[in-house]
Amino acid sequence: MHATPSFTFALALGVGVTCQLVARHTRVPSIVFLLGAGVALGPDVLGWIVPDSLGGGLPSIVALAVAIILFEGGLNLDMRRLRREATPIRRLVTVGAIVTMAGAAAAAYFILGWPLGLSALFGSLVIVTGPTVVRPILRNVSLRPRLATVLEAEGLLIDPVGAIVAAVTLQIVVAPGIDSFASGAWGLMARIGFGTGAGLVFGLLLVGLLRVRRAVPEGLENLVALGAALVAFELCEAWLTDSGILAVTVGGVVVGNLEKHVAVELGEFQEHLTIGLIGILFVLLAADVRLADVTALGIPGLLTVAALALLVRPVGVGLSTQGSDFSLRERAFLSWVGPRGVVAAAIASLAAAALDDAGMAGGDQIRALVFLTIAVTVIVQGGSAPFMARLLNVRGAGRKTVVILGAEELAFALAEEIQREEDQIVFVDSNPNHCHAAEVQGYGVVFGDALAERTLARMRLERAHTVIAMTANAQVNGHFAAEAKDDYRVPRAYVAIGRDTQAVGERIVEKMEGRVLFDRPKDVERWNVRFRHRDAEVRSFVFEGLPEGEATKERSIEGTVDPFLVLAVERDGEMIPAWSEMAPQPGELARAAIHIDEEAAAIAGLAARGYRAVPEREAAAASDGNEENGG
Repeated sequence: MHATPSFTFALALGVGVTCQLVARHTRVPSIVFLLGAGVALGPDVLGWIVPDSLGGGLPSIVALAVAIILFEGGLNLDMRRLRREATPIRRLVTVGAIVTMAGAAAAAYFILGWPLGLSALFGSLVIVTGPTVVRPILRNVSLRPRLATVLEAEGLLIDPVGAIVAAVTLQIVVAPGIDSFASGAWGLMARIGFGTGAGLVFGLLLVGLLRVRRAVPEGLENLVALGAALVAFELCEAWLTDSGILAVTVGGVVVGNLEKHVAVELGEFQEHLTIGLIGILFVLLAADVRLADVTALGIPGLLTVAALALLVRPVGVGLSTQGSDFSLRERAFLSWVGPRGVVAAAIASLAAAALDDAGMAGGDQIRALVFLTIAVTVIVQGGSAPFMARLLNVRGAGRKTVVILGAEELAFALAEEIQREEDQIVFVDSNPNHCHAAEVQGYGVVFGDALAERTLARMRLERAHTVIAMTANAQVNGHFAAEAKDDYRVPRAYVAIGRDTQAVGERIVEKMEGRVLFDRPKDVERWNVRFRHRDAEVRSFVFEGLPEGEATKERSIEGTVDPFLVLAVERDGEMIPAWSEMAPQPGELARAAIHIDEEAAAIAGLAARGYRAVPEREAAAASDGNEENGG
């Protein structure tokens, strides 16, 4: 089969997306499948994907793809979360980078016997870790918040720094000498300073443009941001080579923190684009590595990677966290988790091509050793991260979160009933006004599309013991709850469905082994409106049971439209959401919302189901009694 440029690109995209899908279902880091597919389809095996067919276009594809990936990462970096851990993060990006470069260079020099220049270049290439490999680890491991924050921030912030250091090191290696070293040191400072400044300007200009009413037509914000990021990258590269990657990262951070609502929409679009680009890059770059070069590294190559992971990384983490209140176990986990990702592979490919163009040896060896480093660190460190988190006891404090999709009046009423001191309730909504209302009431809030990858990551669903989906859209509710149960193993999921979508909704809920929220399917929007207009209130009822052999009655009272809704039931001393198949027990306290205009019909309807209205004083006494019995 003749590999044309278009065929190579299209196949790499298709295979990359397929690998991402398989990784999502199997919960295995996608890079494992991407590297394997790239090798299998590359020139060494099937020969279907031939990066050389792209000619001079491959470096441009790599550079632009990395710029977009890091711009998206910047959009997702919340600076508020970094303030408490600012010192160790700053040290990891500076002191840790220096230690990594020096240690990796020493390992290559002494173990592999490489020349000093080539060893230093390898050290600069493996400075980076990267969000593309750290995020999947955080997705599968419930870590203490501070550890997750440090790992995520290090992965993003060190990528542009490492790319600049690698570019300067390459410049010195290609033209060694005192003058080259001096110009390289000056170039390093110049690139960091210029890239940071240009990124601030770019980010502020983009924020200003997005804030001007009607300047950007609705629906085109994503394309404007993408175009602006690529133009900013190329302008910075034209002005000062290798400064663009830092500029777009800083610009993404500025936009993500100053224009949060717009940034969420931008991030959702960029995230999908990033997933595709990561797939393309890994497949192409893996296919560009010769297996013979990797196997030629032999045992010394593996020892070099082992030294980087087991010696150099712990030293860097130890120095970076010195004087902090990180425990020894937390430092050990940070030391263990340092996988390399797509940026390391991309920069290594560009460096190898530059060495080849300069007529210098070592390009193939550099590419092969970085490929080996990525494969080993991702498979070994990434794969063992859940085990190490358990072994070192650095996981989050169990599942102590309730995540509620839909921050509206009915959801607030339910949250008030089920709130426990040891739990945190977090609302998720794509409407900024709804999010503000939840914040005012003191709840945690995640703004964004609940089905988007980056929004799901911010929810920290691995810490949730319950998800409650109660928007007016039953299908969205079902998909969200299914995602929480399938991908994050959330034990309990409640889904609100309306009577108009009852059949479809119940099938979705049954398939994912969830529960239909409330005593029966309800019109969520109707109840939101009632609470909003103060036409509904929550009252206490006690279940007294039905006569023996008599099923629950459904009375149809003329002139009524859904007059009541059972919100929650107290069971074993705990108030939990009511669900349609729930079998109430005699003496259990229930909290039900009633439509004030149909009070008589509501009380009659509840009585037909075995519930008797009780004064709040009697309800409190019953609650105390149930709590004692439950204890």
